[in-house]
Amino acid sequence: MKKFLITFKGQQYELEVEEITANSGTASRSAAAAPPRASAAPAPAAAPAVPKASPKVAVPTGTDTVNAPMPGKILAVNFKPGDAVKRGDTVMILEAMKMENEIVAPRDAKISEVCAAAGATVSTGDVLFVLG
Repeated sequence: MKKFLITFKGQQYELEVEEITANSGTASRSAAAAPPRASAAPAPAAAPAVPKASPKVAVPTGTDTVNAPMPGKILAVNFKPGDAVKRGDTVMILEAMKMENEIVAPRDAKISEVCAAAGATVSTGDVLFVLG
């Protein structure tokens, strides 16, 4: 058993690590973490409130929803409700893993509802906009 002291985001943790060999078969005891030690570093300041997209939207019959393909942050919303879009038009820009992803209209339609504002954080599957 080896002991290590690591620092992660200003918090110190003491870890005990057991080396596993191919013959031991003790994979369930690979690592145990001790409670964090008190740190002299001040607690980080709270992040400013960011708008959250509404995950559940009532969708009338004859409309389509476009959902977030991955979690991320909405950087831009290029259309508003009532605007006509053509297939392939970039309706929103979603930043995920430091990459900008274009969220495009899947068909020619009108935007019925925009469910995520610029600056909102969305999860996978959250409704971004509704086509009528």
